[in-house]
Amino acid sequence: MKVAMSDPKNQAVDDMLAEYDFAGETGVRGKYYQAYRQGHAVEVYQDDGTVNVQYFTLEDGAVMLEPDVRAYFPTSASVNRALRALIEILPEKPINRVAEGQSPEQDYDA
Repeated sequence: MKVAMSDPKNQAVDDMLAEYDFAGETGVRGKYYQAYRQGHAVEVYQDDGTVNVQYFTLEDGAVMLEPDVRAYFPTSASVNRALRALIEILPEKPINRVAEGQSPEQDYDA
């Protein structure tokens, strides 16, 4: 007996419950962007009633690229290569702004 294979694309639509119909809806891009950069918590509810909370923040030294920059530098290697090229043309050593009490992003966020 031959079993007909259904198209996975159509199957996903068929599996969607009516209350999850997003037709005509629009999302708000970047709605939680700043909060995500600050860090966030994920609560996982277990069958035994306990709740595991995991906190996520950007690792020390990690950077979050804006989408327009990420289009040009999609990997860590490409970002590092570009920054090393920039470092070679800078006239002076880096300034430790965090030690001075200034956020490193204050100069660049407009």
